[in-house]
Amino acid sequence: MRITETITYAAPPETVYAMVTDEAFQQRKCVDAGAQRHEAAVSTVGDGARVVTKRDLPADDLPDFARSIVGSTLSVTETYEWGAAAGDGSRTGTLTVEVAGAPVALRSTVRLAASGGGSEISIVGDLKASIPLFGGKVEKAAAPAVVDAIRSEQRTGQAWLAERT
Repeated sequence: MRITETITYAAPPETVYAMVTDEAFQQRKCVDAGAQRHEAAVSTVGDGARVVTKRDLPADDLPDFARSIVGSTLSVTETYEWGAAAGDGSRTGTLTVEVAGAPVALRSTVRLAASGGGSEISIVGDLKASIPLFGGKVEKAAAPAVVDAIRSEQRTGQAWLAERT
């Protein structure tokens, strides 16, 4: 299932990149998303970065059939791989989201670029559930949670930036 979302911020790309590669921001993002347990790690990779968050989230909002597959808690690993900045400050990379014990994953490309008076992060990817006969149903059930997580990250980022201006 195709996922296409855009996160907007009222800050230039270099400020947004500094935020999304800040371990404290990643920790806060997990807390704001309702994680019962979480960890975050940021490492420099060449002129880019690798950002990994692991969080346990309640599966309460999933339909019963999906909860029967994943249980009452989702153990989610999110990995951003950001490349070097282009001359205009934009960056591209990848985002992978995997759920432990469930054959569900999001693989996407991401792009951070100037937009209007601020920046946007565009996320375009495919959510796949590798379950014979039920894959499409699981993807449709999981898609709203993925979109909600992206929107939660935007709210956290907007608050983070507002506190620092």
